Amino acid sequence: MNTLFHVPTIVALSSASGRAGVAVVRVSGPRVRFVLETVAGPLPAPRLASLRALRDTAGEVVDQGLVLFFPGPASFTGEDVAEFQIHGSRAVLARLLQLLCSHDGVRLAEPGEFTRRAFEAGKLDLAEVEGLADLIDSETEWQRRQALRQMDGALGVAVAEWRRDLVEALALLAAELDFSDEGDVEGPMVERALGLVAVALRGLKAAQGSFARGERVREGFVVVLAGPPNAGKSSLLNALARRDVAIVSPVAGTTRDAIEVRLDLDGIPVTLIDTAGLRDSADAIEAEGVRRARDLAAKADLVLSLRAIDSEADRHQEGSSVVPLATKADLTGTLRPGELPVSVQSGDGLPQLIELLTRRLAGKDQTEPALLTRERHRVAVMEAIVALERALASPGAPAELLAEDVRLAVRALERLLGHVDVEDVLDQLFAGFCIGK
Repeated sequence: MNTLFHVPTIVALSSASGRAGVAVVRVSGPRVRFVLETVAGPLPAPRLASLRALRDTAGEVVDQGLVLFFPGPASFTGEDVAEFQIHGSRAVLARLLQLLCSHDGVRLAEPGEFTRRAFEAGKLDLAEVEGLADLIDSETEWQRRQALRQMDGALGVAVAEWRRDLVEALALLAAELDFSDEGDVEGPMVERALGLVAVALRGLKAAQGSFARGERVREGFVVVLAGPPNAGKSSLLNALARRDVAIVSPVAGTTRDAIEVRLDLDGIPVTLIDTAGLRDSADAIEAEGVRRARDLAAKADLVLSLRAIDSEADRHQEGSSVVPLATKADLTGTLRPGELPVSVQSGDGLPQLIELLTRRLAGKDQTEPALLTRERHRVAVMEAIVALERALASPGAPAELLAEDVRLAVRALERLLGHVDVEDVLDQLFAGFCIGK
């Protein structure tokens, strides 16, 4: 088979599907130059947009648009890449995609195939690929900032520093093993190696401490509305969501199952959950709803414990993650110590509640986005930490054993960036990408 056909050239719509003013079609692979010359005439100058008529094999014009050429290896995928910026008509797109794929060795791309080729060409490490996926999926400012930092290689830079110290430690341990009797090898090799191990370990533990927040920013903080029936939970959910999400009724026990809504609170991703009213009930369905409500509250990042201000003195849930609210504050009633008065009818207290939620979820010491954002990151870093702690706990052990622990830590870090043993991770990750990426 011709080597040009051995690696397929891939084509995909990289902009959003559907009717639009402009659409972008991407091509990557060994037949890009042939495709460009066949469809758009002479090869355009690299990285300069050129207005061209795009023609089919019979010479008929399909559309007129901008054409760009990015020669490999200085391209996103490391291969020759072309972009066609055309009118976003469904008919134009369908005809151009059909025309491009009619050539031998050219086919439609699979989900994430462009990014996978970039990874395989060494243009991105696995953490940067995950950052790109998160950036595409980001819905809030915090998610955008965190994903952009990941995509820019912040984790890769940190891993390179830790790995550099550990590789130097391995070299010292090897010197201890191989050259301890020679005069040109000076100093206590094991002590110096363990000093480098300690430095790397401190960095790993600092990164590990950021995981919980990084995961929450990526997936969203969970805030649960809890309280007795008719405390105004569904009304507050609708007010915070600014749309009718839950049914509001004066009948107690209207909400029997959890209702979730995604919110953007000043850039913070939040999943707000309305739950069944907390009370004893002989109704099996309502009782199950109450049980689920208690379970959700126990796992939430924050619990808004509601009590109607004109109700009896129901006891709020307790805990550092609980925010007591007195709802229906426009009615006559008694405000208890620690409660924040809120009225959905008048809007009083809602800005203060949003500010309080933002402050509590953000944390007073929030600085830069987290390095570790996925469970895979946490596991790899934890494996490295365990191996290095074991080495530091046995300073009198033979250098061979110390070196093995350091090698295990290095391997865990290499797996973190996708350099070893990640095929199953790759398949799952790239399957979640959109077709044109």
